[in-house]
Amino acid sequence: MEAYPPEQHGDRRKRRDCTGSWQARYRDANGDQKAKNFPKKKEADAFLDAVRGAVRQGTYLDPKRGNIALEKWWEEWWPANEPKRPTTRNRKLSAWTVHIRPKWGKRKLNSLTYLELQTWVAQELKGHATQTKVLELLKMLLRDAVRDQRIPFNPAADVTKTASPPVKHPDDLTPPTTEHYALVRAHLPAWWRPVADFLEDTGLRWGEMAGTRRVFLDLEADTVKVREVVIDDRGTLRRQGIPKTAAGFRTVPLTARARTAVDTMIARLDPAATVTAVEDGMHAEELLFRSPLGGERRRVGGKLVTVEGALSRNNFRRYWIPAIEAAGIARKVTNPETGRKEWWPRVSDYRDRFASRLHEAGMSEVDVQYILGHERGGKVTWMYTHRGDQALDNARAALSEGRHLRAVS
Repeated sequence: MEAYPPEQHGDRRKRRDCTGSWQARYRDANGDQKAKNFPKKKEADAFLDAVRGAVRQGTYLDPKRGNIALEKWWEEWWPANEPKRPTTRNRKLSAWTVHIRPKWGKRKLNSLTYLELQTWVAQELKGHATQTKVLELLKMLLRDAVRDQRIPFNPAADVTKTASPPVKHPDDLTPPTTEHYALVRAHLPAWWRPVADFLEDTGLRWGEMAGTRRVFLDLEADTVKVREVVIDDRGTLRRQGIPKTAAGFRTVPLTARARTAVDTMIARLDPAATVTAVEDGMHAEELLFRSPLGGERRRVGGKLVTVEGALSRNNFRRYWIPAIEAAGIARKVTNPETGRKEWWPRVSDYRDRFASRLHEAGMSEVDVQYILGHERGGKVTWMYTHRGDQALDNARAALSEGRHLRAVS
């Protein structure tokens, strides 16, 4: 319009899409007409040749579909890929909100390149664990953008972690001894001693112990079935019917001390032997282990509510840390990845010590895996070794032999 004014060269309409001298028009794989403008005819012809070939071969991608911000793509992608497990969901949300969105949320999908993503991982993502969880999510996000025909390839596919796995001193990997735990137990308040005894003699994870219901106990056979867990969903305790892996569904023997801990909690709380569905909510009255406040009426926000009392690992630490300090075994350990100071021993070290006791007693690897709820230890071991029918009796004997069991007062 500027080069050929209408008053000199005749009246004509103004075209918004005419930004070049030549317009290449074509139909995409859906039959919709598309157009792109070029300053020279040979450029338009070359573009048409390439596009028509891609349409015939089924490799054509509409450039506009990749011209979308990563955060907009996330809004479309997340509802179809949101994990059902709260712990997995929260981990992915944390990776997105803390690391990926602030850096790349405004960028177009088709503008991301391998080199800038690799540089970001190497220079800005600190720690092996952080790089692992962030790269896992980013690669999934961009992989599905390729599948949705928004970009031709995944620019993060070959991006690698640059941080090395943390290396800990052997002293920090060795679980406390039985004598250490006896000292810690002596300094725990009386209410929490059955919890410590049960963890030490069953090897259950914290969430598995907290999710143990009376109906899961077989007091005639002295066993407990692991069927549910209690998880911390961003500060809210929730009931979940799926352990960490499918192997988490298992039956664990009760030693004399673990049975005493069970009897003590039954005498204290008399948990209900009813069977409720996970979808019905916590139903804390069925839980074997609860806090001292479980069942009490407290005023919260001007309303009287019943305290459920489901056990929280963070609340237990309020008693655990003073106990390990009073026992004289506590020490601060620097996390090699985050640089934060952490207490040793941890509550989870009960499980490590439990596994050590089974191995020291000479139990087969496949039996140890079953009792601990591990999916598998080594591929060869798992393929060519079968769990013995005597696994429960072997574990009970391994945990009880040569030990003086203490009753819970």
